[in-house]
Amino acid sequence: MQTRPYLYSAAALVATAAILGVALRPVPPVAASPTWNSVTAAHHLDARQTWWMSWPKARRDHDTACVSCHTTLPYALARPTLRKSLGESGPSHTETEMLQYVTKRVTLWDQVEPFYNDAQSGPRKAIESRGTESVLNALILSRYDATRIAPHTTRATQPQLSEITRQAFAAMWSTQLTTGDQAGAWNWLNFHNAPWESNESQYYGATLAAIAVAQAPDDYKNTPAIQPALDHLRTYLITNYAAQPLLNRIVVLWASAGIPGLLTPTQRTALLTEITAHQQPDGGWTLTTLGDWSRHDKTPLDTRSDGYATGLTVYALHQAGIPANTISMQAATAWLLHNQSHTDGRWEAYSLNKQREPATDVGQFMNDAATSYAVMALEALNEPTRH
Repeated sequence: MQTRPYLYSAAALVATAAILGVALRPVPPVAASPTWNSVTAAHHLDARQTWWMSWPKARRDHDTACVSCHTTLPYALARPTLRKSLGESGPSHTETEMLQYVTKRVTLWDQVEPFYNDAQSGPRKAIESRGTESVLNALILSRYDATRIAPHTTRATQPQLSEITRQAFAAMWSTQLTTGDQAGAWNWLNFHNAPWESNESQYYGATLAAIAVAQAPDDYKNTPAIQPALDHLRTYLITNYAAQPLLNRIVVLWASAGIPGLLTPTQRTALLTEITAHQQPDGGWTLTTLGDWSRHDKTPLDTRSDGYATGLTVYALHQAGIPANTISMQAATAWLLHNQSHTDGRWEAYSLNKQREPATDVGQFMNDAATSYAVMALEALNEPTRH
């Protein structure tokens, strides 16, 4: 299927002015039948992940590659969601290569070197690397376990937690902090690069661990053996919630759909209100307003709506049970549908750290995340909303 139609009536845009007690401000009507191209989106994601795995700076020991927060992780979360619409019977060649790297590093966990070491990258980078990688590996592998389909068919099999994913979770729990103010979280890479490797990113990493547990099949989140560690994680997320930028709290909203108790009803209502208040007049969200950021090179932050902030927000709202026919969600969906590149299938986003040349491979890192989360949001809206 080359394009994906979404049909909206004017009545649908104005039918709901409030959701879960949260008023949603009106926005201008949108076009009746916008489309997006899932084929070009998949080709773009595969091409970018292929480049990343072959880039010398991304290569690691034992013939593996770094699991990047900007390219690999979003790719691993998004690419399986395209399987059904593309009629694929299994992971693409690029996905298979990526999974082989992740699987190898989990299998050789006690032998592989950390992504970064202290001697070359600075104090604590080795221990930060181990904590970060342990969460990302578990998140990626549990995602694929949860979305596995039978060979030579587009029919999903009954999801099962694989042995390699169990090993990844074991490594994740073994690196969880158990004492001190950060008990329940993980050491997380901090290169002072927002939003994934900065001061607030440790909390973000903990939310990813919660999502990994929540999505894992075989009712993994209720496994008796992990309950003490999961309680530590839940306590950390609850205790530190109020101090987080809106971006992190949006990810908590996503995690709360699968891990009960992360948000009180009052917090949820307040969060939905705040998210809606930050929606741009064009229907999207801009990463710039989801935290208190400043660029290293002192250039002004880009205030345009972007695919990462909008895709992530729409996906989190959908996971949390917000209906697709609310005014806010309709406007956001329309923004996503109208802002895919017609030439290469990508969505754009902008660095919080410096002014980057968008034509370069490094300059496309934010686009990698934007495209992945836009795809996740649009594919999720094709499925029944959770309640």
